[in-house]
Amino acid sequence: MARLTGTRPVATRRWGSLGRSHLPAAQKADFSGDSTAATINHSLTLLQRLQELLQNGNGSDSVLRVRSAASDEPKVFHTHQLLLSLQSEVFESLLRNQSVVTLHEPPETAALFEKFIRYLYCGGVSILLHQAIPMHQLASKYRVWGLQRGVAEYMRTHLASESSQGHVVGWYHYAVRVGDAALQESCLQFLAWNLSAVLGSAEWGSVSVELLLLLLERSDLVLHSELELYTAVEGWLSRRQPEAPVAERVLRAIRYPMIAPSQLFRLQAQSAVLARHRGAVQDLLFQAFQFHAASPLHFAKYFDVNCSMFLPRNYLAPSWGSQWVITNPARDDRSTSFQTQLGPSSHDAGKRVTWNVLFSPRWLPVSLRPVYSDSVAGAIQPVRIEDGRPRLVITPAMSSPDFAGVSFQKTVLVGVRQQGRVLVKHAYSFHQSSDEAADFLAQADLQKRTSEYLIDNSLHLHIIIKPVYHSLIKVKK
Repeated sequence: MARLTGTRPVATRRWGSLGRSHLPAAQKADFSGDSTAATINHSLTLLQRLQELLQNGNGSDSVLRVRSAASDEPKVFHTHQLLLSLQSEVFESLLRNQSVVTLHEPPETAALFEKFIRYLYCGGVSILLHQAIPMHQLASKYRVWGLQRGVAEYMRTHLASESSQGHVVGWYHYAVRVGDAALQESCLQFLAWNLSAVLGSAEWGSVSVELLLLLLERSDLVLHSELELYTAVEGWLSRRQPEAPVAERVLRAIRYPMIAPSQLFRLQAQSAVLARHRGAVQDLLFQAFQFHAASPLHFAKYFDVNCSMFLPRNYLAPSWGSQWVITNPARDDRSTSFQTQLGPSSHDAGKRVTWNVLFSPRWLPVSLRPVYSDSVAGAIQPVRIEDGRPRLVITPAMSSPDFAGVSFQKTVLVGVRQQGRVLVKHAYSFHQSSDEAADFLAQADLQKRTSEYLIDNSLHLHIIIKPVYHSLIKVKK
C-alpha cells in the first residue's frame, strides 16, 4: 500500500503552520538576527481536526449522495462546500446553487469515494494496486489535478509490484484510453524488458491486438528465445481467436530466421495455428530455411538483410550471451570472458566468438586524471573516488575472416530487485564501432551497499551479443 500526499493540502492553503516559511516577508524580517525566534507548528493537529470534521459532519453545509449500480442505497457524505471547492473546480460549480448533489458512479469508483473525499479534506490517501485506476478516474472526473498526478506517478513507480492477476497490461490499456503518454511508454518499456515474466502470467491473455503488435515490432524485447515468443503468441491466438487478417499480421511479425531449422520443422508439423494460416507465412518460412542453408555472405547477395526479420532480439539463451554477477563491485576492477555463436544462421552453427569483458567501478576520463609535474605549483591534485564512474568494455578476443558482412551489437542488461522480484532496470546497447556504453551506470552509486542497483551487494549483469548482417545488394526503395 502506498500513501499519496497532495501538492496542495488544505492545511497549507489558509491555515498553514506558524513556521517562518509561511510568514509574510515583513514578519520574516522581524525575525532576522533574533536568537529567540521559534517555530510553532500545529499542522498535524489541524489535519486531525479536519478528519473529525468530515467524520462527524459538524457544521456541514452540503450533502453528496453517491449512487451506484452495486447498491440500492446511496452513500451519503455530509461535507463542507469551502473545503471541496478549494480542491475541485467541479465541486465548486456543482455546489454553487444547491446544497444537495446526487452523483452516479460505477461500483469501482463508488467503493473508493470515501477515500477520495478524505483526500480533499486532508491532502493524503493510501491506495493499493487494484485501486489505482478507479482513484485516477475520480481525480480526473472531478479535476483534482494534484491527486491525478500523484496516482499516475504511483503507477509508474509500481510497475514491478507483484500481483496475482498482473496489472501492467491493464494500466497500459487505461493509459491509452486517457491519453497519458508517459504512463504508456513506462508500461511498454517494462513489458519489453521483462517479457518472459509476462508471457507466463495471467495478464498475457488480456493483451490487446494493438499492444501485441507494438511489442512484436520491438527489437529490445528480453526473452529466452524467439521460439518462446512464438509459443506465447500461438497461445494468445488460440484463446482470442481474432479474425484471419489480424492473426496473419501477428504471425508475420515473428522473426522466423531466429528459430533453428529443426524447431521450424517441428512447428510446421505440430502447430495448429501455423497450419491454419500457413499460406500467410509460407514465404517467410521458406526464406528462413534459405537463410539457414546458405552462408550469410552468399545470402546477403540476393536478399535484403537490413530489416527487422534478421535482427535478433535480446535473447537470454546461452548461445547469445552470458550472465555476470559481480560481488562487491565497488572494490576493484574485474574481468571475465565468454563465447557466443558467430550468428543465428545454421551455416555458422559450429563457429564461436570469444569475448573479453572488463568492468571498472571508478574509471577516470583523461580530463580528470592527475598530471605529474616536478614543480611545486604543478603538484598532483587529489582525486576523489566519486570523480570516477563505472565502465564496462566488451571486445572480441580475436579477428576472423568469418566476421565479413556482420557487425555485433552489444546489449548489457542491469537487473535489480524491485518489490521482491529481480527485473531489468536498464538496457545499454552499443555497436562494434564502440567497445563500451558512454553512460553505463552513470547514475548508480555503487559505493553504497544500499544502492538500488545492487542485489545482496552484487551487481547483476547479462551481456548479449547480437550479430547484425549487412546487405551486399542495392535494395530498390
